[in-house]
Amino acid sequence: MRRPASALFALLVTTAILHAQQPKTDARFERTEAMIPMRDGKKLFTTVHAPKDPKGPVAIVLLRTPYGIDGRTERLFRDYFKEMIDDGYAFVLQDIRGRFKSEGTFVMTRPARDPKDPKAVDEASDTSDTIDWLLKEVKNNNGRVGMLGISYPGWLAAVAMLDPHPALKAVSPQASPVDMFLGDDFHHNGAFRLSYGFEYVAMMETDKSNFSFKFDKHDTYEWYLKLGALSNVNRLHFKNTLPTWNDFVAHPNYDTFWKTQSLEPRLTKVTVPTLNVAGWYDQEDFRGPLKIYELLEKHDTKNQNFLVVGPWNHGGWGGGKADKLGRIPFDSATGERFRKEIQAPFFAHYLKDVGRDAPPEARMFQTGANKWETYDSWPPKGVVSRKLHFHPKGKLSFDPPAEGAPEADEYVSDPANPVPYRPRPVRPTYPGPEWPEWMVQDQRFTHGRPDVLSYETEPLTEDVVVAGSMKVKLFGSTSGTDCDWIVRLIDVYPDDYTKPADLAGSQLLIAGEPVRARFRKSLEKPEPVKPGAVEEYTIDLNWGHHRFRKGHKIMVQVSSTWFPVIDRNPQKFVPNIFEAVDGDFQKATQRVYHTPKFASHIALDVLKAK
Repeated sequence: MRRPASALFALLVTTAILHAQQPKTDARFERTEAMIPMRDGKKLFTTVHAPKDPKGPVAIVLLRTPYGIDGRTERLFRDYFKEMIDDGYAFVLQDIRGRFKSEGTFVMTRPARDPKDPKAVDEASDTSDTIDWLLKEVKNNNGRVGMLGISYPGWLAAVAMLDPHPALKAVSPQASPVDMFLGDDFHHNGAFRLSYGFEYVAMMETDKSNFSFKFDKHDTYEWYLKLGALSNVNRLHFKNTLPTWNDFVAHPNYDTFWKTQSLEPRLTKVTVPTLNVAGWYDQEDFRGPLKIYELLEKHDTKNQNFLVVGPWNHGGWGGGKADKLGRIPFDSATGERFRKEIQAPFFAHYLKDVGRDAPPEARMFQTGANKWETYDSWPPKGVVSRKLHFHPKGKLSFDPPAEGAPEADEYVSDPANPVPYRPRPVRPTYPGPEWPEWMVQDQRFTHGRPDVLSYETEPLTEDVVVAGSMKVKLFGSTSGTDCDWIVRLIDVYPDDYTKPADLAGSQLLIAGEPVRARFRKSLEKPEPVKPGAVEEYTIDLNWGHHRFRKGHKIMVQVSSTWFPVIDRNPQKFVPNIFEAVDGDFQKATQRVYHTPKFASHIALDVLKAK
């Protein structure tokens, strides 16, 4: 989760640098340190940055983080908070419980406390106790507090919003996870995010401060392949000492452990004005902010729940211009615009009574067209579901499959030679330079592999504008008793593309997700697949807002591995993949069907092009 890849947090894991830096204070602010007591007696390290020359009572803006606040102030004021400084706030930063200089024990995404126990703690209670202290100790405050943050700090803001202090008047959970089994950092639809989960846990729990796992190979694809089965992780490396990894092993299915952490059942009312923020190319927490918005929207009777999605990777709006990502240009400084025209006015409106109008319901960047759109609802009114069907010989068409055509395509999936999720060498997630940009890397590196099926349209004769749901219905069979299906939606640029020319013929990933066959009927109670049986799988690619341009082609790729971002399925049913051994892994023949009865397709919410 949680480590944004933006300029704001680019040095999260370089702990030595953070601690070598002396705390710097912006000349406009008076910096004070405090150890704020919590209800159970533990104290949390906090810095308060109050304006030296306030123009009246100031509101308080709070950011809580597990990543360490020493050395962070200068960058926050230069980037993330820059457009808010002149509005008059006292900015407060805090190390959460058990991290860096704060006391107590760190618990990854700590579950909600027992409300019957007055001394029980969770992140909401720690936030509430902090706000109590701030209202008493921060001079000349106006009694209002706002909270924001990206990734884990965004999750902390969301948790505080669910059980808010009365003075909490505006919250912006940005790139917040919502459920760690269904679709955020550690699992997607129950499939384990291996390289991310392994490296993040090593970073967060090997020491109280950030630590990067030291690989002995330049290509971590090769390292993870040599590692073998997940049962080798504790035996060779973690030695049963890291709590979160042990939780992965003990809870391979969607049981009470994961459900207790999930925010989804708790999103039953809008408690304070909420600005949800996401990035279309978020490589860590894309589903979370969208799901928070979607669930809150069902209860938004006062028009206080808002959504912004830009063309960003994880936290890419937090600093810098964000006018491009990798080779993909956005034609404007989208990050600066967000901070100046959306984030700053949101907090000024609800904390300072500046500006008469509430924000628009949804401000969505349309990738492919490189423009912002504003909608009164999301998904917008007027969308129509259109199905692109799989056909023999790699064809993809809005026409349904015909009788009598070949019924399926097949390939052999070999766990010993998995499909990489980005071009090799796959350098470490932290602090590897490719991780922040892999979702916009050219997908041609897998096109043509014998274990990857590609279906693509003819060049489009008109623009196709996706605005909302993107769901795949895949009818497939396997010769094994378990398998994964990985589906990717891709925009194929024409060979004569010139803006810029280096994108000619490239394949841009729009969305990609895995499903694990063992969970096809139940996430709680997995069961094996009958070899050769045709099963229906739904792969939710979440929301999108992309314009496939005239002359481009739409492609869908299907494979059964995506390594090492997703762990390898043994392709033989075992009770717990985390306890599988090397001998459990086997080749399997996979078949994808495209008949009138078993019509594999992708359904897209499409707007009329304008």
